[in-house]
Amino acid sequence: MSVAGLDHVQLAMPQGGEEEARAFYVGALGLAEEEKPDALKAGGGCWFRGGTAHIHLGVDPDFRAARKAHPAMIVSDLDALAARLVARGFEAKFDDRLPGRRRAFTFDPFGNRIELMAG
Repeated sequence: MSVAGLDHVQLAMPQGGEEEARAFYVGALGLAEEEKPDALKAGGGCWFRGGTAHIHLGVDPDFRAARKAHPAMIVSDLDALAARLVARGFEAKFDDRLPGRRRAFTFDPFGNRIELMAG
């Protein structure tokens, strides 16, 4: 028996933040929103995907941003995405500490850290 893959990463968000989440994950990152199953809609939050990356945002009444733990997404044009993030008021901080990989970090509207890696 072994792990066959990763289905999704869940991040927390405060109650009522769905529109802010959509503005960032769809508007700035370019992900598509997925409809949550009916049984899970009442709890709030939203789901997004881009390629094989699936990000679920769930409402946490005791919300605290994940400032260190983070998903790392592979992107086709890191420079263009970083420029789009900055144009929409989000940070895109490039980091060269990982040899052989171009990457940048940003934060969603709730302070969750997101890593973007050139693909």
